[in-house]
Amino acid sequence: MPTLTIRNIAPEVHQALREQAAAHGRSMEAEVRALLNDHTGAALPKEDGAAFYDRLRARFSGVESDLDLPERRQPRDAPDFGPAG
Repeated sequence: MPTLTIRNIAPEVHQALREQAAAHGRSMEAEVRALLNDHTGAALPKEDGAAFYDRLRARFSGVESDLDLPERRQPRDAPDFGPAG
């Protein structure tokens, strides 16, 4: 992906971006990326779960695993935390 460097940003703008990013729980870089995507309408298309699964299966199709997995068993009964009788 291309990289964009922006210099000489006013301190007030920088602080506003920092606060906005914090309010959205993202880094400043992620916040600016979201703003640019929203403004230009060029956001990446969201991938559905099936497409992600297909890409993941294709990516690891040639990987062999020597991991010994235990056989599946019936789950245990849930513990009873009721009053002692």
